[in-house]
Parts: sequence; structure tokens; C-alpha cells
Amino acid sequence: MRYNVITYLLGEGIRNVFKNKKSTSASIIIMSLTMLIFGVFFVITQNINSIMRQIESEQGIEVFLYDISEDQTKAVEDYIRNIDGVNTAEYKSKEDALNQLKSQFKDREELLAGYEENNIFPASYVVTLTDLTKSNEVIQKIWDYDNDKPDTEKVIKNITSKDETVTTLINLANGIRIITGVILAILIIISIFIISNTIKLTVHARRKEISIMKYVGATNSFIRWPFIVEGIIIGIISGAISIIILGINYNLIAGKILESQVVSAMNINLLTFADMFGLIIVVYTILGVGIGVLGSCISMRRYLKV
Repeated sequence: MRYNVITYLLGEGIRNVFKNKKSTSASIIIMSLTMLIFGVFFVITQNINSIMRQIESEQGIEVFLYDISEDQTKAVEDYIRNIDGVNTAEYKSKEDALNQLKSQFKDREELLAGYEENNIFPASYVVTLTDLTKSNEVIQKIWDYDNDKPDTEKVIKNITSKDETVTTLINLANGIRIITGVILAILIIISIFIISNTIKLTVHARRKEISIMKYVGATNSFIRWPFIVEGIIIGIISGAISIIILGINYNLIAGKILESQVVSAMNINLLTFADMFGLIIVVYTILGVGIGVLGSCISMRRYLKV
């Protein structure tokens, strides 16, 4: 008996979708577009978060040292490693610095021939961070190592970092998160309005049938469920269409961006659509089902008042 009831409710919901083809199609198109807009901001946010993680793990702060003894070098390393926010501190010798520059001048190594015997490049520590927002704080603490020391005893020659790039990325990420949240809220409201009005057409067309069902003892839940199923189906179909469109266009655009010289020079990798696919499915399913259920319930309130 229970199986028959569930089959009936699901069947009615599916039939409702195809009864009002024009309004259902319009709802699916509009909702697909709204979810597609959200998807664009969603993948941008995911990529910015990924780029920030890459910078955290690969590029941090470089601390250049004067020509100092091994004991002084080890003392600086211990000090840096104990600073809050520091992830790693990797020593780069003068020879390593020269070899790195040689690799960048692959076809013109002769320009560096004179530096083999007279290496002017300083040794350094490449410091990566656990949190990019602590960049300025860590730099200041490293400079503090030489506080109260006379110039002849100072060990830190210079500190370089990509503060401007880091700050830009952090601000960009925070800005996109806020914009995405606002857009999501607006799109949810629009989608709920679209679905609720679509379902209202079905409900209005069947208002006499609903009244008869209530007179013979049908519960509000029994009457409401076919329309909830209709809303869920519209939400899921819209989500699936927007995911397909988003995936095709993302792969094309991401490929073009990765081929650009700017991105190649920065050595930054973008997420593939496959990397985000699982999360996108979860987010779109929750959105589609949630919006569908809410829109259906709103459209039914007037007709299910006791």
C-alpha cells in the first residue's frame, strides 16, 4: 500500500511537469541561467582559493643574508622556524642562487660566466607561510632579529616578498566570496519566485480536484507532495543543464588562460572542471532540491489553508 502511494505521488509530480510545458520550459530556462551565473562565480572563487594555496605552499618570503658564519646562519634559521605563521624555512646557498639564475638564462649562460669565480649572490632562506594574511607580521618579526645590533653585526641583508600580489589575491578572494553570497541570495529568491509561479499555474488548474480531495479526507501532505516533486524535478533539470553548459565553457576558457604567457610565467595552475565536479554536483543538488521544495510550498499555501 505504501509503495502504491509513493508511486502515485511521484507519478503525479512527473505528470505535472509535462502538463504545463510552456511554463515549465520557461522556468527551466530562466532557472538554468540564474544557476549558471552562480556557477561562474563559484568556479572563480574555487580557483582563487586554489591559487592562494599554491602561493602558500610554494612562494613565501625570501630572507637574504650577509656573509656570516655557519653558527650565525643556524641561529637565524632556528629563529625564523619558531615564528608563528611560518611553515618552512629552506636554506639557499650562494651557489644555489647562481644556479637558479643560470636556469633562467638557459640560452645565455655566458652572461653569468664572470660570476663563477666571484659569486656576488647572497645566501638566503626561502620562507613559506601557513597563512598568507600573516605575511607582514612575519616579515616584521624577522627584521626584529637584528634590532639593537650595531650595523657590523647585522645578519639580515634584505627581505623580499610578493606582498602586493598576496594582498591583491586576498582582497580579490574576499570580494568574490561576498559577491557570490549576494548573487546566490538574489538568485535563490528569483528561482523560488519562478518555480512557485510555475506551480501555481498547475495548482490553479487543479483547484477543484484539490478541493474534492480535501473534502474526502486527503491530508495536506498528500496533496502537496506531487507539487513538491514537480519543483524538485525542475530544480534538478535546471541544475543539470547549467552544469553541462558551465563545464563545456569552463574547459574552453581555462585552456585559453593556461596558454597565455602571463599565467605561464607566474607558474600558476587552474583547477580542472573534474577537480570541482563533485563539489559542484553537491552544491547544485542542494540548491535545486531546496529551491524546488521551497517554491512548491510557497505556491501551495493559499490552497491548503484549513
